[in-house]
Amino acid sequence: MNLFLLLVALGLTGASPLGDSKVCQPHSRPWQVYLHGGGVSCSGALIDALWIVTSFDCAPTSYSTIASLGEHDVTVDEGTEQHIYVADVIRHSPYRSPLHSLTMVRLAEPARFTQHVQPIPLPSRCPQPGEICHVSGWGSTIPNQYEHSQRLKCITVPVVDDQTCVNTFPEFLFWSMGMVCAGQANTDNCMRDGGSVMVCDGQLQGVQWFSHGCRNPADPSVYTKLCMYNDWIHDVMDRYVPTLPTETTPGMI
Repeated sequence: MNLFLLLVALGLTGASPLGDSKVCQPHSRPWQVYLHGGGVSCSGALIDALWIVTSFDCAPTSYSTIASLGEHDVTVDEGTEQHIYVADVIRHSPYRSPLHSLTMVRLAEPARFTQHVQPIPLPSRCPQPGEICHVSGWGSTIPNQYEHSQRLKCITVPVVDDQTCVNTFPEFLFWSMGMVCAGQANTDNCMRDGGSVMVCDGQLQGVQWFSHGCRNPADPSVYTKLCMYNDWIHDVMDRYVPTLPTETTPGMI
């Protein structure tokens, strides 16, 4: 009887103890990319017509992984999507050390910018403790549940100071200046999607590194601190310029 009354009460308030209701407003994150195929299923952020930023955990494979842009429900053709093969995958070195977790992905052809497909600006500053940011991805937002979500999920998290974050680290994990932490007790603090995207004040400030908030909601999750990587990102974009076909002069073989 008590369980029945609880279910009725939750129904009246629009809540559900069994569901995961943190679904984004459809197409409110036009920079969000769904990377799938070639053994991966994860998120990234579009920063340019040809380039995506994601985490080390998200490991696309050239010409096997597809980047789907303009997605919301990945099981439905909504008429807004662009599906483009991944061409180049460049991981920050050293790979997945305590120092770095960042991957750049070049598309095989440029994305077409539309209402539903737009890049997100790189950071012009670093995030500050207490700043409110937004994280999105196609993962569960319920701690200790692992189901992939068919619809894009969104949570809101506060940035946490470095020392508070370090105090929650297990013994095997080491702090890096390339990390930023967000989320705390009594906030939505779980997004289980490799490469999920953190945006603060309209700028790309993080991609997920460790989803600690999915293990214990009181612990902040760890993101790559993208404001520290602007130079590296621009250097990669300059070095991996696609080779475009040249026009043949009439009369030449």
